[in-house]
Amino acid sequence: MLAEVKVLIQGYTNADSVATGGEEKTCCSITLIKDNKNLILVDPGVLANQKILIDALKKENLTVNDINFVFLTHSHPDHYMNAGLFAKANQLEFYALWEGNVAKEWKQNFSENIEIIKTPGHEKTSLTFFVKTSKGIIAICGDVFWKENFPNPPKNDPYADEPNKLVESRKLILKKADYVIPGHGPMFKTKNSFLLQS
Repeated sequence: MLAEVKVLIQGYTNADSVATGGEEKTCCSITLIKDNKNLILVDPGVLANQKILIDALKKENLTVNDINFVFLTHSHPDHYMNAGLFAKANQLEFYALWEGNVAKEWKQNFSENIEIIKTPGHEKTSLTFFVKTSKGIIAICGDVFWKENFPNPPKNDPYADEPNKLVESRKLILKKADYVIPGHGPMFKTKNSFLLQS
């Protein structure tokens, strides 16, 4: 059976338009994956109030205790601040799959429907989750793309630690996936995107 993917909270940011010295407001895309018995939350994010996320789960007839895995796309706080809300869930990040206080190695093929690939450039710990669904392969990539084709060119990403690797990571995602859920914007079709150059 194929997995299901649903964006619970669509990400946003004004970092691309806020004036220097202005107030930046941001929230990452918070995504639910239903993969057979696994209920996975990708990037629990940062919100004005955690009740927003609790209510989004409630609309899916879920509670925080139903989630058995939390996946983190990278180690920037706006993507992981609410991870502690899911105390019963195993947590998967760049360095390990955490089962309580035990760190285990994660596998690239997490399941028959989920492939995990390191996609550095925005941040060295960046992971992308490629999920097989009835719509095609959906890539949940954190800030490899903030939004469709943004930042463009990649060197304009003020947080990118390796812009050249970011270009390669974007090309990989656009080649492998049919859809992309970016870090701070709506899901987009890869065929509508162009390959970004440095």
